[in-house]
Amino acid sequence: MSRRRVKDKTMPLLSYEDQDLFEKAWETRRSNHGNDITFYLPGMIRYGRERGRYPAITITGDKCELLCQHCKGRLLEPMIKVSGPDDLVEKCHQLSRAGSLGVLLSGGSDLTGRLPWERYYPAIQEVKERTSLFLSAHIGFPDQETCIRLRNAGVEQALIDVMGDEDTATRIYHLERLNRVLEALDNISESGLQLAPHIVAGLFYGQIRGEWKALEIIREYKPSALVIVVITPLKGTPMADIMPPDPIEVGRLIAHARIMMPRTPISLGCERPRNRAGRLLEQLALLAGINRMAVWSEEALKEARALGLQPRFQATCCSLPFRPEFTL
Repeated sequence: MSRRRVKDKTMPLLSYEDQDLFEKAWETRRSNHGNDITFYLPGMIRYGRERGRYPAITITGDKCELLCQHCKGRLLEPMIKVSGPDDLVEKCHQLSRAGSLGVLLSGGSDLTGRLPWERYYPAIQEVKERTSLFLSAHIGFPDQETCIRLRNAGVEQALIDVMGDEDTATRIYHLERLNRVLEALDNISESGLQLAPHIVAGLFYGQIRGEWKALEIIREYKPSALVIVVITPLKGTPMADIMPPDPIEVGRLIAHARIMMPRTPISLGCERPRNRAGRLLEQLALLAGINRMAVWSEEALKEARALGLQPRFQATCCSLPFRPEFTL
């Protein structure tokens, strides 16, 4: 992609400084990742006649004690609920028989940011041994023993939200301190779990604040993938009326992430605006060098092809690497 392509075809709103940034990110992407791009259909989301085959399961039902400002437990509502370990095993068997490729284990946190995983280790191990499901977990902010036992039970990948400033950690996530996040990253990394950190752009009431520092933190851990999502205003939360950050701001964040972590797969995740601004963000994310995109638009698919990228499609969460057996 030449500078003329950026200026003439797609980005008249970019300054010359931004054009240089996106061009550098694009060249970094092409030299390290070639032409492939994977589009993901996660959860059980439908896209035309296709359906995702990677549902999310909450081990706490709708219950969450931490009640972060942006969520207040609302993100748990559409997940599959389990009442205990036996129910987890049964539902996973049902999902496997129905064609699911894996499951994302999740749930609400206690006041320290931890989930009641200890009840579920034997059940997770049984699921791993008796099904072919790929197991990932939105893991909370765990101690080292939890990470090791989840890994031994069969969880392969840990998803964790990473913020880069004390205000966001304490006022938005209600954690005691940012250091809880850093400790959790250490514990995940040392356990052997694949690390797939998530950055929520605009997490502090729509403002880009600690996200830049979060990139610096994440880079030190050499993650298996980085997922960037955008704050989504949810009814019934203190952020119901906020304005998500400008797509240009998020695009810059992605471009810097690509340059900082040239070989790391970067995904534009499923939580993001689905309006005109969202479609612009998809375009910018492609130019900024992402390898993966969840729940794409037709405009994004056309833009990817116009850029010379070769799309492929997978029915899982976008934190997973491409696997031919997981394709749509």
